[in-house]
Amino acid sequence: MERKIVMIAALLGVSAIILGAFGAHALKKVLTGEQLITFETGVKYQMYHTLFLLFVGLSSQISDLAKKRIFYFIISGILCFSGSIYLLATNDLTSFDFRVIGFITPIGGLLLIIGWICLFVDFLRKKS
Repeated sequence: MERKIVMIAALLGVSAIILGAFGAHALKKVLTGEQLITFETGVKYQMYHTLFLLFVGLSSQISDLAKKRIFYFIISGILCFSGSIYLLATNDLTSFDFRVIGFITPIGGLLLIIGWICLFVDFLRKKS
């Protein structure tokens, strides 16, 4: 599981950097300042949670069960939270109205929070 987590974290890190550069350069010309800030929020949260996954994958202090749970909550959270933010920020560039999927953003945020809670609970259960 550790290898899978680290490999996925590496891919998410690369994609966050690519999306950040894309937003800073290509989208800067076609999005409003507010839309760019929204897009950057998606990139930030993707990178924060990518680093969290990297920590989880490399840590020997976290149980295998917790690693698995954290992995699935964080991956789902990134896809829902950051993914929906990317689509909502660039909504004006497409013919589809992504505001209909706006309810996914807070669900993604909740999944990210649950991932962190899993880490907390795992450490809480450990005997010192």
